[in-house]
Amino acid sequence: MPTCKGMSDRFNRFAHAASEHVGTSRAFVSAMVVVLLWAVTGPLFHFSDAWQLVINTSTTIITFLMVFLIQATQNRDAKALHLKLDELIRVQARARDIFADLEDASDEEIAELARQFKRTHKGAEKRHHHGAKADASDKSGTH
Repeated sequence: MPTCKGMSDRFNRFAHAASEHVGTSRAFVSAMVVVLLWAVTGPLFHFSDAWQLVINTSTTIITFLMVFLIQATQNRDAKALHLKLDELIRVQARARDIFADLEDASDEEIAELARQFKRTHKGAEKRHHHGAKADASDKSGTH
């Protein structure tokens, strides 16, 4: 019997490959062709309940399974991204350690950090705006 780790590794590889495939224009065109073929066959089956059931059941099953594959891929990508950012924060001397565990912060803590960054951004905008005015007056010879 395969170990959980082995099964998990195989699932991760499969989920990644599947999400890479379904995220292409070729997969989209293939899906469109299937839908068009289904629509074209409507008159052959007299637009029966069974004909409708084929597309409804197929798309429901595919969507259901894809939700899990895409979520698994996104979870893994998010974890990898967090680790990369944690490493950048760790090696940056001026970085605040609170950002290393931000995904565990409360909504209030995140909102406060967002307000801090908004104030920082506004301050930088003012400095940039005043600096641009000073540069323009230097070039025109007026102060």
